[in-house]
Amino acid sequence: MTDAQLLAACAALPRVGHLPPGPRNTITDVAGLRVGHCTVAQGDLQTGVTVVVPPVANPFLHKLPAGLAVINGFGKSAGLVQLAELGQIETPIALTNTFGVPAVVQAQIAECIAANPECGRSLPTVNALVLECNDGYLSDIQRMAVTADHYREAVESASYSVAQGAVGAGRGMSCFQLKGGIGTASRVVEMADCHYTVGALVQANMGKLADLRWGGVPVGAALQQRLHAKEQQAALGDGVDKGSIIMLLATDAPLDSRQLTRMARRAAAGLANTGSCYGHGSGDIALAFSCAYTQPADVNEPMPAMPMLHETLLDPLFRAASDAVEQAIYHALWHAQMVQGRDGHRRWGWQDLWKD
Repeated sequence: MTDAQLLAACAALPRVGHLPPGPRNTITDVAGLRVGHCTVAQGDLQTGVTVVVPPVANPFLHKLPAGLAVINGFGKSAGLVQLAELGQIETPIALTNTFGVPAVVQAQIAECIAANPECGRSLPTVNALVLECNDGYLSDIQRMAVTADHYREAVESASYSVAQGAVGAGRGMSCFQLKGGIGTASRVVEMADCHYTVGALVQANMGKLADLRWGGVPVGAALQQRLHAKEQQAALGDGVDKGSIIMLLATDAPLDSRQLTRMARRAAAGLANTGSCYGHGSGDIALAFSCAYTQPADVNEPMPAMPMLHETLLDPLFRAASDAVEQAIYHALWHAQMVQGRDGHRRWGWQDLWKD
């Protein structure tokens, strides 16, 4: 591939699939969802926290149905075992770095106790939900810099407008050995006389550059050559796929936890379309949840009486999930700027590759 062909292939952001996006083209197109970030960018510390806040005042008391797909289980997240068993989420969904999980778990527990003083006493304990990727290449992860204050700041900053790229939990992420991070997208599905939205948010930290496909075009090998030409000492690592990706899918479609698990599995299709093959050391986890209804914690409250979508109607939602995840990964790459961190390590941002 010549430089001119490479530039032509990579100069525009791919538009994935034929389904239309929502008005923001973010996960917050699912009504009521908000996203907040806390970014730590201080020399050798390039890390942070990202939080997806559900449209429920107290998710411990009114839980959202959810499903989980562990595509490759190399990871240290918290809360997934109970989520897989009960099919519910009862806290905001937090993303951070691997060694930041304990601090964010404690922050979520404290947040729940403050809102529900009998949590862990007359009420059950809370299932804190914290997912992670390893940002140790760019950030000094051993300093365990993520604190409960970072989680609270992310929650307090949550809004419908979602910053993307090297922000929040995406600050130290590497994607296809370039700068990765947080990406989000949405797709709208029309069904008879109604429509449903599927939104995706990813924490993209996976892949080998040689494998990258940009909107279906295999550009990785040529990008590798371009990167080496720009910087002879460009560090790509050992060529082993040992990153991770967290893929969150939200919808306003009335699905039960089993159907949401099926939707979560389709995130793998969108991931594969970018060139990732989920290497041995890559933790690839997808979580899908619905905001169409809640499930009460109190046995005396009635369970929702809402008809679920028929199984034969799910294909468009599966397509939306795959397309939104793929689009979100491109957005993470497209928006991420170059970051230099620990021991002089740096990752080139997508836009930086084309600067003289």
